[in-house]
Formats: sequence, structure tokens, C-alpha cells
Amino acid sequence: ILLANGVYAAAYPLHDGDYEGENVEFNDRKLLYEEWACYGVFYKYQPIDLVRKYFGEKIGLYFAWLGVYTQMLIPASIVGIIVFLYGCATVDENIPSMEMCDQRQNITMCPLCDKTCSYWKMSSACATARASHLFDNPATVFFSVFMALWGKQGLSGKNIGDDPRFMFRLLGSSLHRERHTVKLTWRDRFPAYLTNLVSIIFMIAVTFAIVLGVIIYRISMAAALAMNSSPSVRSNIRVTVTATAVIINLVVIILLDEVYGCIARWLTKIEVPKTEKSFEERLIFKAFLLKFVNSYTPIFYVAFFKGRFVGRPGDYVYIFRSFRMEECAPGGCLMELCIQLSIIMLGKQLIQNNLFEIGIPKMKKLIRYLKLKRQSPPDHEECVKRKQRYEVDYNLEPFAGLTPEYMEMIIQFGFVTLFVASFPLAPLFALLNNIIEIRLDAKKFVTELRRPVAVRAKDIGIWYNILRGIGKLAVIINAFVISFTSDFIPRLVYLYMYSKNGTMHGFVNHTLSSFNVSDFQNGTAPNDPLDLGYEVQICRYKDYREPPWSENKYDISKDFWAVLAARLAFVIVFQNLVMFMSDFVDWVIPDIPKDISQQIHKEKVLMVELFMREEQDKQQLLETWMEKERQKDEPPCNHHNPKACPDSLSSPAPSHTYHGGVL
Repeated sequence: ILLANGVYAAAYPLHDGDYEGENVEFNDRKLLYEEWACYGVFYKYQPIDLVRKYFGEKIGLYFAWLGVYTQMLIPASIVGIIVFLYGCATVDENIPSMEMCDQRQNITMCPLCDKTCSYWKMSSACATARASHLFDNPATVFFSVFMALWGKQGLSGKNIGDDPRFMFRLLGSSLHRERHTVKLTWRDRFPAYLTNLVSIIFMIAVTFAIVLGVIIYRISMAAALAMNSSPSVRSNIRVTVTATAVIINLVVIILLDEVYGCIARWLTKIEVPKTEKSFEERLIFKAFLLKFVNSYTPIFYVAFFKGRFVGRPGDYVYIFRSFRMEECAPGGCLMELCIQLSIIMLGKQLIQNNLFEIGIPKMKKLIRYLKLKRQSPPDHEECVKRKQRYEVDYNLEPFAGLTPEYMEMIIQFGFVTLFVASFPLAPLFALLNNIIEIRLDAKKFVTELRRPVAVRAKDIGIWYNILRGIGKLAVIINAFVISFTSDFIPRLVYLYMYSKNGTMHGFVNHTLSSFNVSDFQNGTAPNDPLDLGYEVQICRYKDYREPPWSENKYDISKDFWAVLAARLAFVIVFQNLVMFMSDFVDWVIPDIPKDISQQIHKEKVLMVELFMREEQDKQQLLETWMEKERQKDEPPCNHHNPKACPDSLSSPAPSHTYHGGVL
């Protein structure tokens, strides 16, 4: 209340002392700085016990989870590197890419846009086809299964707080401070709930609108570059458009992340949650929902929508009746998905997670220092030396909670698991980032932030449920990426159903349909039909449709339905395979090792015995006390009060008879 009313400017625990200097006394802060917050100790284990002691259980659990996550990335990175090297080793043996690069095939492709684009040779996409094989090869399927199991079992299968090896579990539940004392009814909260719903829908609509704008940019830029007179520019249209569009997406994502974070906090405040825990959980849910949509919408578009609703030559689909929907390259959209994912993931890690975390605190600290120096007398340095600990800590950045730290790691976890089939090197780059991230966060907590109030916690909270949700979603998304985005299923169908000699020869020609250029709609044919040096009568496009000389020309062919059935069957088989293997791994490798499980059982038995012994001791003490109290209340036993005496004392002694006599 005093803070809210402005009586106090801030309230915070003090740091133990300085962390560097010649005459600095040894303290926990200095020890944390030397053994934890320096980049030179990246190879060492984190001193989690000391972190917990200095910052509290909640922050200790965050760094424990981050350490486990980083360790789990090591096997995923190794397998990803092996998959990538396998693609590099077999790229020269890949028959489909060899056919696409073979100029003797003389395959003429239909224009990529109306009017300004002309016909082009398939061999011009040779580099893209060869690069696609690095990520779209048989090993990718194995890697997708591995990462699906990794995502379900590695981090999201068990709560870190429930693992006895971390020794963070507390007796009793967490303590939650009351945030508000005003009790509001559902009717009072309804306007806030309605505002939240409308605002979230509006923010999601803004994200979709921006993605649509980038799509229009890609279509327009492709048409503009096609008009360029330079052959090198026209041959690299796809790469240029994709790279520039992804950079635009990256900038927009970084900016909207900051905006959405502020909006999520404002929407949570107007709900007036009752407790600190309720406030934090609602804030996390809103922020994650908005940032999830913001970060992954461009990737979802490339993976599942681009090239799906383009129509065909002579009957294309248009946006606003002006912009023709863009198509995938002859080798598929997987390579473009790889470019999209890699640039957004690496860009967010480099700019948002590292430069912002390093640069912004340094800049704020410099501004505070210059402001203090300008307001201080000439002997500023002497004043600084005479300052008390609370004055020095006041100049540090206030602790804003763990939500931003968790959020950036959860978004990264989504990049690593959701679309890993298109970018096997994602775990490697995440590992390299996290090695720096651990020490960066440690240095920020030790040197740049005020010491936070220690908070008790028994687990990582709602983040555990988010991790489990992403792990389950990753299985479905990777199944659809392999089935519908890559050419893995069409290659299998061709190999076992249509190949005449049991090889992949002829696969590229099988995936291309024919179009008679005389069937172009008015105003859509190329302005320069002789750009290749000869007149084109039949051009090819990627689709499964009947040829123009067929009775049902341009209708979907039976090959399309065969491939579609195989794709859907693969999705079902993939999901069930992952579920079966997940259950098998749970059965073979328990979450808790057998020796630890036995130790826990023994501790529980000892606890029960101790509890029963204490209860028996309490019962005996209670009975003794009650007996003493009863004796105090009873009158004394003497000849004046024979009724108070026991029967053995007040009654005459019994006689004993032996052989008829009396003794």
C-alpha cells in the first residue's frame, strides 16, 4: 500500500555486497559472479544450491530447468548434425535433383506471374533442388520421430519440480500474496473479460493482416524482379523475395512482441485478479497466445498454405482480383520453410534474446549514471564510495519477473520441435544460444538487477502445461510437414506404384502436369513469349492434373488422390508410432531411477514411523497430564475421608483359610 501510494519509491532486499574490486570482501554475490555469471565458466555445472539460497526457489527452479533443457539439446544437436551430414553426403546421388539440374531434359515451366513473367527452364532451379535434399531426405523422417519423442519425453513429459534430484520440493503449498482486497462479482468483471476477448481477437487479426501484407509484397516483388533485364536477377527471384520477406517478418515479429507484452499486461490488470499467482498465470496465458501467433504465423503460412490454393494456368486464384497466389518451387516449399525458420529463429535469438538483454540494461545503467553524475556535486566519485548498500542497489534495474525469461525459451522450444523436420540444425543453434543465455541471465541477475524477493515454489508452474502442449502439437505438425510440405510421400508413392524399374528415374516428370499456352486467359499470357529464344506451345507446372489432350483436360487426376491417401495414412501412422514409442520409453525408462525410487520409499516409511511415534508420545503425554489433573481434583485419602481411598485401602484385609483353619 505504501508503495502504491508513493510513500516509498521502491522496496527490495539488499545484495550481499560488491562483486568485483580489489578490496571486496568475500560474499555469496562475489562467489556467484566468479563461479556462475562469467562466460569463462560455461563448461561448468550451475551452482543451483547457491542460486536457490541467494535468489529463492522460484528463480532457482528456472535456472535448473534451463540447465536441463540445455543438456537435453546435446543429443538432439548430435542427431541433427548427422542428418544434415547424411544429406550432404548423398546430394550427388539424389536422382530427382539430378533430373532437375539436367539441362538436356529441356523442361519448360509456366510463368510464375501474369504478363511480366515469362517461361523459364526447370534447370534454373538446380541450386534450390540440391539444397532441398540437405533437409528433405529419408533421414529427416527418422529425425522427426526422434524429436517428437524428445519433445514429449525430454522436457514436457515430467515436471521439473516433481523430480527429487533437484531437491526443490517444499512441504506444503506455495505462499501467494494477496494482490487485491476488493472483491468483485462476475457482473463487475464482465466488461474486463469482454475487453480482453475483443482485444486478443483484434491483435490476432492484426498479425494475420501483416502476414497478408507480406504475401502481397512477395507477389509484387516477384513480378517487379521478373521485369529486370539482368539474367542473374531473374534467376534468383525466389531467393531474393524469400530472404527480404523473411527479414520483414522478423522485424515485425520483434516489434509486435514488445507491443503484445505490454497489451497482455494491461489486459490482465483490468481483470483485477485476486492473487499474485492468478495474475501471473493470466498474464502468461495472454502473452504466450499473442506471441505464439505472432512468431509462428508466417511459418505456418509457408508450411501449409503456400502453393496449396494457387489454382492452375488459365484458372489461377487471385487476392483482391489483382495478386496471383504464389507457388512453391518445383522442389517443394520445404527449402523455403527452412529459410523462413532459420532466419526468424536465429534473428530472434541474436537480436531479441541477446542484444536486447545486453544492450538495453547497459544503456539504462549508463543513462542513470550520467543523470546521477549531472545531479551530483563535483566530488561525485567520493560520494559514490560513501554510498550505502541500499543507495547503490537503487540504481540497478528493478526485477520484472521471470515471464520474459521463460517466454523466450518456450518460443525457442517451439522452433526446435514444431518444424524441426525442415531444419535439423535448429537444436544445434538453440544449444549454442542457451550456453550463452545461461551466463547472460546469470550476469544480469547478479550485476544488473536489484535482488528480487525470494519466493517459494514447488515447480515451474503453468509453463509445464505449455511445454506439454507444445510437445503434443509438435507430433501433429511434424507429421503434416513430412506428409504435405516435403516430397517424401510423393517419392514413396512413385517408387512403389509408378516406377517401371524400381528407381526414382522419371519422378520429376511424373509430378509435372502439362498446359497448352493457347488456354491462357485474356491478359495473363507472357508479354515476351519468345524470351527463351523459341516459341512455347506446352509448358509444365507442378500438379497432378489431366493433360490438355485428355477428354477431361486439367481435371485432378487419380494420381493426386493416391498421393493424398498416402499422405493422410502417413499422418495417422506417424502419430500412432510416436505414441507407441513414447509409452514404450515410459515403460523401459522410468522418470525416477530405481535406486532413487527405493530411497524415496524408505524415506516415506521412516516418515510414517516417525509420525506414528510422535503421535504415540503425544498420546502418552496427554494421558499422563490428564491423570495428574484428575488426581489434583480428587480429595485426599485419609481416615476422615475413607470414600476417596481405593477399595484396597478402605476395605478389611481378606482372610486366608488353610485346611479349615483361619490364619
